[in-house]
Amino acid sequence: MPALRSTPARAVLTAVLAALVLAGPGLVPSAGAGSRAAPRTAEVHVSPSGRDAADGTAAHPVRTLTRARDLAREKAAHYGSAHYSGDITVRLAAGTYRTAGPLVLDGRDSGPAGHRIVWQGAGAGSTLISGGRRVEGWRPVSGRPGLWSAPAPQELTDTRQLYVDGVRAQRARGEVPVGLTATATGYTATADTMARWRHPSDAEFVYTSGEALWNIERNGLGQWTEPRCRIASARGTAITMAQPCWANSTKRVEFPDRPGRTVSMVGPGRLTNGGRASYVENAYELLDQPGEWYLDRSAHTVYYLPRAGEDVRRADVEAAAAEKLVDGRGTPAAPLHDVAFQGVQFGYATWLTPSGPEGFSEIQAGYTITGAKGWATQGLCGFVEGGTCPFASWTKMPGNVSFAYGQRIGISDCVFAHLGAAGLDLGAGTTDSAVRGSVFTDISGNGLEIGGVDGQPAASGVEVMDNHVYALPREYHGAVGVLNGYTRHTTIAHNQLDHLGYSAISLGWGGWPDKIGSPATPNPSHDNTVRDNLIHDYMQLLDDGGGVYTQGLTGSSMADGEQVTGNVIHDQWGLGKSVYTDNGCTYETVSGNVLYGASYANVGSRHTDYRDTLGNNDPTLIKGNWWEEGAPDSSNKGLVTSGNHIMAGLSDVPGEVIARAGIEPAYRDVLTRTTGAVSVPEAPARVGTSPGGGDGLDVTFNPSFVDGGSPVTGYTVYALRPDGTEAGRASVGAAEFKRLAVVRIAGLRAQEGPFRVVATARNAHGESTASLASAPLAVTAASVLPGAPTGAKARVAARAVTVAWTPPAATGDAEVTGYRITVSDGRTVPVGGRDVLVTQPSAKGMFRVVGSLLPATSYTFTVAAVTAAGTGPVATVTATTAAE
Repeated sequence: MPALRSTPARAVLTAVLAALVLAGPGLVPSAGAGSRAAPRTAEVHVSPSGRDAADGTAAHPVRTLTRARDLAREKAAHYGSAHYSGDITVRLAAGTYRTAGPLVLDGRDSGPAGHRIVWQGAGAGSTLISGGRRVEGWRPVSGRPGLWSAPAPQELTDTRQLYVDGVRAQRARGEVPVGLTATATGYTATADTMARWRHPSDAEFVYTSGEALWNIERNGLGQWTEPRCRIASARGTAITMAQPCWANSTKRVEFPDRPGRTVSMVGPGRLTNGGRASYVENAYELLDQPGEWYLDRSAHTVYYLPRAGEDVRRADVEAAAAEKLVDGRGTPAAPLHDVAFQGVQFGYATWLTPSGPEGFSEIQAGYTITGAKGWATQGLCGFVEGGTCPFASWTKMPGNVSFAYGQRIGISDCVFAHLGAAGLDLGAGTTDSAVRGSVFTDISGNGLEIGGVDGQPAASGVEVMDNHVYALPREYHGAVGVLNGYTRHTTIAHNQLDHLGYSAISLGWGGWPDKIGSPATPNPSHDNTVRDNLIHDYMQLLDDGGGVYTQGLTGSSMADGEQVTGNVIHDQWGLGKSVYTDNGCTYETVSGNVLYGASYANVGSRHTDYRDTLGNNDPTLIKGNWWEEGAPDSSNKGLVTSGNHIMAGLSDVPGEVIARAGIEPAYRDVLTRTTGAVSVPEAPARVGTSPGGGDGLDVTFNPSFVDGGSPVTGYTVYALRPDGTEAGRASVGAAEFKRLAVVRIAGLRAQEGPFRVVATARNAHGESTASLASAPLAVTAASVLPGAPTGAKARVAARAVTVAWTPPAATGDAEVTGYRITVSDGRTVPVGGRDVLVTQPSAKGMFRVVGSLLPATSYTFTVAAVTAAGTGPVATVTATTAAE
C-alpha cells in the first residue's frame, strides 16, 4: 500500500486509530502473526481552550488537568500492548489552568517501567497552574475616597491572599487601637473600640519576635517566631481569643522543677511581653494604606485601596482559593513513581488553617503546636504522661504542591510563586527525587520542604540543585528557604538563596533535650550534604538563626554525618551564625566555606554530648574555612577547629572557591527568571529609635527584603508628632544603611514630641507604604558616655588580625551605634552595622578584621563604643602577627 500523504483522509484515519488505542487493547486490528507494530510516542495534549470530551491529541486537546491525568493513566496501563516508546508526555499548552482542588496523583499515575510521565509546560512564564479566582466588577465605595469594592467570586468562601497584576496585596493591618491585658481566655481592653468593628472575629493578632533592642519590642514565642491567633469574639472590653491557638500559645507545659523551662525545650511557655500583639490584621477598619485589602465574608465583598497608578477596573485581581495545586498521594504499598513536572508555574494557592481556631502557634521554622491539648502533649514523648511520639513531632506547614511516598519525582524549570503555604513539600517516603533549575519566591511560608520529623519513613536520595530561592517568607516570617527534616543522602547544592526573612537552610530536628542534660532524640538522618551554595542577605527580619542551621544528630559518625562545604555565606542581618550548629548537632563537618558579614559568629555553637557521662562536646569538625571570626586551632573534647583562614576581604579567598558557589552556568537563567510583576518594595519593619543628640533621633529598622522586582535604592524615615503630622525626615541610600544600620533625623524640636517614626523603602518604581510606627520617644540631649568594651582579644594571622570584644555593660543615656578601632600603625577603623546594635542587649561578642598588617610584627589595638554622647573609654589588646 502506498504511503499516506498529508491529506484530510490521512488525518481522519490517524484520529480514528488514536481513539481506538485510547479505548484499550483488543480494539486495534492485529498486525498479523509474527509482525510487530512500530513504536509510537505517547502524548496527551491539554489547552485552556480544549474540551474534556476530546481525545487529547494535538488537534483535539482536553481542557482540565484531571482529564489529562486520566488519559495519561490509560496510556500507562496499556503502555506495552499499545507499543509506546519513551516517556508519556502530558503537553500543557501556554495559558492558565484554574483548579478548584488539587490535581491528585496516586500510584496509578506512575510512569511505566523504565519511563516517566512528564507534565511538560510551555515554560514557567507561559503555563500556569492556578488556584486563583478572578475578582471583577469593581466600584468605588461611597463615603470612602480611594476605596473600591467588588463581589467576591461565587465559590470563594475565604482567602488570606489577594494579588493585583501579580503583586501581592497586604491584608489590612495596623496598630492595636487599645491597650491589652492578657487573661486566661484572651484580653481585657482599655476600651470597647474593637467590639464596635464590623466583624471583630475576622481580626488576627500578630506577634512579631526578633531580638529586643532599643525601644523595639520582642513579642512572640522566641526570637525566631511570629505566631498568629484569631479573635473569637469581642464584647465590650472583653476580647476572647480563638482556641486552641490561645492555649497553645500561652500554656505550653513547663517542667515542674525547672520554672520557665518548657517541656518542648523550644522557646517560652507563653507569649512574651505580657502577650502584647505587634499589630492586628484583617479588619475593614484597618484599611488605610494603598495596597491593602479586606474580604468581608458575611457580605461576600472584597475591598481594596489601589496603589498609585493602579486602575483596579482593568487590573487582573486574583484571590487565592485552592489550598493545594498538586497532591501526590503515594503510599508505602503503592508509591507514586517516575513523574516529572517541567516548565510550569504554580501559583495563587492559599492555606486557611491559620484563619481558623488552630491559628498559627509557631514553635520553629513554620512548625506549629496544634490540637486541643497540643500545649500539654504534642511531641512531648518521654517527658509528660500522654506525650505523643516521637519527641518534637509538631505539625509541619503543608505544601501547596506536595508529594508523599514518591519515587523518582522530578521538578525542573518550574516557578513556585504567589503561594500561601510552603511552596513544595517532598514529604515522608520520598526517595531518589530531584528539584533543579527552579525558582521559589513570593511564598507565604517555607520555600521547599524535604522529609518530616513525625516518625514516618525518612526522605532519601533527594537532590536540590541550581534553584533560586528569594524574597520569602511573605507571611509566616519564621519560615525558611529550604527546610530539611530527618533525611538520608540529601544533597542541597549550587543553589542561590537571598533576601530571606529568617534562616536560609534548616536541617535536622530533635536536639533540644541537651538543654536539660539529656541526649538528642535518635533519628534516621545520615549522609546529608550542603555544598557550594551562595547565601546572602538572610535573617532580614527575625533572629537566632543562620545561613545553614542544623539541629540534632546528623549521623552515626563523622564519616556519615552532615557535610557543610564550599558554601559562600555573607551579609546576615539578624543575630545568629553563618553556620549554626545548634542543640544536639553531632557529627557535622564544616569545611571550605567562605563566611563573612555575620551578626555574632561565623560558626557556632558548642554543645555538650549527653549520650554518655564523659563531658565531651558534640563531635564537630570546623576546618579550612575562610572567615572573619578567627578562632584559633583547638581540639576541645570533640569540637575540632583546624586550618581556618582569617579573611580581610574576598581577595584573600581563592577565586575558584567563590566561582564554584551558587548556580552552575547551565542554569543561571533562573536568576533572571521573574514572575513579571513589578511594584514598589515592601515596607521596612521593626522601627526603633534612640536619642540622637539635642535635636535628633537615631533610627534603625529591619530592611525590605522584598524589593518589588527592582533593587531597593534607599530608605526615608519620618518623625511624627503626637498628632500624626510630620516633624522631620531623613533619607539614606540602601548601601549606606546596610553598612551603618542607623540613620539620624536632626532638627527636631523637643517640645513637639514625643516622636514616633515610620520608615519607607524606595526603588525604581517609587516609594513603599509606611512601616508600622516606632514607640514614642522624646528628644533629649545625650551626655553620658558609654562604658568600655570588655574581653578584648586579638586572633592573629600573618597579615590580618581579628579584633574581638564584648559590648559594654553600660551604654550611658543613648544606644551604641558604632565602635572605633585604632591600630598602632596610625589607622582608625570605624565599625558600624546591624551587629553593633543587635549584640548589645544580650552581650554577644563583636569582631572585625583589620588587614594590611606585616607578618611577625607587634600591634596594639584599642576599641571604644560610640553613642550620640560621643566616644567612650577604650579596651586595649596587643598581639603579634604570625610569621609567614
